[in-house]
Amino acid sequence: MGTARQLVIAPSILSADFGRLAAEVAAVEAAGADWIHVDVMDGRFVPNLTIGPPVVRAIRKATRLPLDVHLMMVEPEKYFDAFAEAGADGLSVHIEACPHAHRALQHIRDLHMRAGIVLNPSTSEEAIRYVLPAADLVLVMSVNPGFGGQSFLHDVLPKVASIRKMIDAAKLDVVLEIDGGIDEETAGRAVLAGARALVAGNAIFSRRPDYKGAIDAIRAAGEAALEGRLK
Repeated sequence: MGTARQLVIAPSILSADFGRLAAEVAAVEAAGADWIHVDVMDGRFVPNLTIGPPVVRAIRKATRLPLDVHLMMVEPEKYFDAFAEAGADGLSVHIEACPHAHRALQHIRDLHMRAGIVLNPSTSEEAIRYVLPAADLVLVMSVNPGFGGQSFLHDVLPKVASIRKMIDAAKLDVVLEIDGGIDEETAGRAVLAGARALVAGNAIFSRRPDYKGAIDAIRAAGEAALEGRLK
């Protein structure tokens, strides 16, 4: 599920037109997306219901890009095999929902998927310190999960920076991802703090049909931060 780019831009289909989902996925792939981010909500861990393995299977047929599946649900381990069979390339689970996080991450890896651990905005980075070596990806939520189109919570940036230090100090090959309110205005700050994968939903899909312009703007802001050109 790797990428040759230093930054990963992952459009979130939560903001896409579900009536023409295959076309939307194909459009953002053509526009330069690196991954497709898929939010799965169970109505219990978060106050919303979205999709399951059958929709992931349909998306898999519509794109060659890696499918970055975020499980916002209780007891997510019950569905790992189903999402693997549906074609997910990575599964991310919430530390708040996984009392046995090491076991969950190893199960995901055993299914040959990228194993991610997720933190809600109010969860301290210390919650993942001891599972970090078992993860391939850390996803920091910069909104409270459940709905798209929310405003970026700047208070999470110190946490992103702290996790970046944890990853680098341990010399781990772990992708640091951020999700929530990411656009061309916030992307640079997120990258400056240490994020390298940016999930964006409304900022991309609200600009139809100019998905390339939206993705390019977010990428340019992130690259400016990497190169020390952030204003």
